Amino acid sequence: MKVAILAGGRGTRLAEETDVRPKPMVEIGGKPILWHIMKYYEAYGFDDFAIALGYKGDFIKKWMVDYASLTCDVTVNFRNGSVFQHRGKAMDWNVSLIDTGLDTLTGGRVKRLRDHLGSGTFMLTYGDGLCDVDLTALLAFHRRHGRMATLTAVRPPARFGRIEFEGDRVADFSEKPQASEGWINGGFFVLEPAVLDYIEGDDTSWEAGPLAKLAADGQLMAYKHDAFWQCMDTLRDKLMLEELWASGEAPWEMKGNVASESAANGKQRLHRSGYGAALAVGGA
Repeated sequence: MKVAILAGGRGTRLAEETDVRPKPMVEIGGKPILWHIMKYYEAYGFDDFAIALGYKGDFIKKWMVDYASLTCDVTVNFRNGSVFQHRGKAMDWNVSLIDTGLDTLTGGRVKRLRDHLGSGTFMLTYGDGLCDVDLTALLAFHRRHGRMATLTAVRPPARFGRIEFEGDRVADFSEKPQASEGWINGGFFVLEPAVLDYIEGDDTSWEAGPLAKLAADGQLMAYKHDAFWQCMDTLRDKLMLEELWASGEAPWEMKGNVASESAANGKQRLHRSGYGAALAVGGA
């Protein structure tokens, strides 16, 4: 199954980093966040990617080519310039890197990937978000409801403290719990090819146009995930993700291949991710 990743935006809210590189190439623990996302999908058995490039797309292309070469042994024939790569530590990924335009909006980028997505169900996510959603359960949910589109609904991380008053006196001050936040689109979509017909062209925002129309047509379902999710919009977000990775307890770091885990482990993960606690958006 193809996994499409949107990696063409300018990332202006993270200008400290994105002046010199595209946001998906901003590093967490010495590896681009794009690498972390792809590793997460690979752990569930999804290793065929189509990446929509735009802003500084050449940076991503060069990194991918260099990474493939530098993580395996090579034999170089100096007589004819050929390079043979031996199987080594390189990932078993197939990656299509597609230039989808500098100013193309998110919906337009998805549509420009059409020829690279095949004819079946595909997944889609953003190149700047990490989570610990169970992708196997997400796909099973999508197949069970039979609609065109599934999004992963998440609770945004709390950013501010909560203050409770008694008159003008602060009676309690505490971190605002994430559970008190509403549900938002966390990405990590499962989609049928027909959703591409909802996208008019390069000037179409995936979020403002197609998703709204799919909801109105009763074709959009939401899979509720109430565990870890974090986008990397700001320097504060990056530093927080760095700290999680350095701790050795990053929620998105997968040990081994989830696709081959025991049934018992799978059930435990389904419980943690809230499988089955889903809501319909725009229709029953």
